[in-house]
Amino acid sequence: MIIMYYNYYHYPANPYMPPFSASMMNYQPPRSYPPVDTKIFSHSIQSFKILMQQGSILLDRLAELQFSKKVMNAAQQGKQAEVDQLIKSIGLKVPVKTTFSPSGVIFELSTNSGTTSPFNCCTLNINMKWGE
Repeated sequence: MIIMYYNYYHYPANPYMPPFSASMMNYQPPRSYPPVDTKIFSHSIQSFKILMQQGSILLDRLAELQFSKKVMNAAQQGKQAEVDQLIKSIGLKVPVKTTFSPSGVIFELSTNSGTTSPFNCCTLNINMKWGE
């Protein structure tokens, strides 16, 4: 004779949790967004175009062999002030921050904050390798 034990009590699934469905994983409640205002974005675009033009002027000047030798020699000797003066001599209309290492140089061009633009909206980083 075989005796089988049965568990007569049924444990239901969590009654407080709705059944799982894949569509619930990506559910996001509806949100209300403010109306789109492109004024600041449009200003940023125009400012960035200026940065691109100024960056092009910088690259054209750096492409001149004598000028690039002066910049690299000053940087190799750790003369930050001389490098800054050389870059300033180009006559760019935007501020340029120059950082360098034995392997490369970074020129950071940024927009001016002034009366018409109380904040810096944009930055253009030009990262270039000049050594191993």
